[in-house]
Amino acid sequence: MMIPVINRHSVDGCRYYQPPKTFPIGPFIRYERNPIMKPDPNVEWESHYLYNATAIVVDNKVFMLYRAQNKEKVSSIGIAWSTDGMHFIKHKKPVIAATEPYEQGGGCEDPRIVRDPVSKLFIVTYTAYDKITARLCVATLEDLFHWKKIGPIVPPYWRDIAVTSNGDKIIRSNWLKSGAVFTEKAPDGKYYMIWGDSELHLAESKDLVNWNLTSNSPNSNTWARALFTRENKLLESGPAPVRMAGNPNHWIFVYNAATTGGGDLPKNAYTVNQMLVDYNNIRQGPIARLEHPVLKPELSNEKEGQVNQVVFCEGLVQYKGSWFLYFGQGDSELGVAIAPVT
Repeated sequence: MMIPVINRHSVDGCRYYQPPKTFPIGPFIRYERNPIMKPDPNVEWESHYLYNATAIVVDNKVFMLYRAQNKEKVSSIGIAWSTDGMHFIKHKKPVIAATEPYEQGGGCEDPRIVRDPVSKLFIVTYTAYDKITARLCVATLEDLFHWKKIGPIVPPYWRDIAVTSNGDKIIRSNWLKSGAVFTEKAPDGKYYMIWGDSELHLAESKDLVNWNLTSNSPNSNTWARALFTRENKLLESGPAPVRMAGNPNHWIFVYNAATTGGGDLPKNAYTVNQMLVDYNNIRQGPIARLEHPVLKPELSNEKEGQVNQVVFCEGLVQYKGSWFLYFGQGDSELGVAIAPVT
């Protein structure tokens, strides 16, 4: 297998990239041949489940980092690449796997990737899980294959309030997930990350690697809460936000939500959604969100899987005139939905 050579001189982004002119991006239509990737029963570390992928365009290829699980449900992060956004070549070994004490038992989950516009390093946020606590971590690298782990970003005394399937509220200690990173500095000279998975919170950084919470109190740090019934169990970041064309400084943020049930969605159903963010006033929270989801569970492998009633997005790229939104189906397989660039 010829492994692509990536370094600091590799060119990122679509050659004829066009930032979105209107909110939202879409509508997205599922690729008719989903799933585009499945677990390989002959490869131990991805033998049972493959889902939740992030993506980035480099040297005119789509590179995907995906979550895979073996029969013990230990997660590792693999890499694959494509020249059309739909058909991928997999690398045979994971690129991020459990090595640290806080990763043992559960592994490394749910990557989200950006590239530092200054250093040209790739930055990945991922979840380390030791079967007790989920911790949001950062890793960096130059070539997409050899990662340096930075470690958890949120202090161990963090507490948040989660909602159970029945609507009860519980306090969780040191639990944190899903960091979506802005790749430009805000007017205050800082980069920002939207993170969380019960409510959404903010972190800030000067270099995209070392992060601090904007407040250590969940009450004062909360950036967005549930607004619709489909969000009343969980809000969780999707891929890196996308800057819109022109001014004002607006960005489109794709996020995931889960519900305790209501409307046309059953209990615990996950949906993919979009918000609009004014980056000049990032701390005020979203300025708009779609009334209806971008995707909801509809196909058989989305309604029934390792986890039922799940579509979950961590990857969005523009490539060769289309937007490609990569999403997990039932926490078991990987699909893509496509929208034209307009």
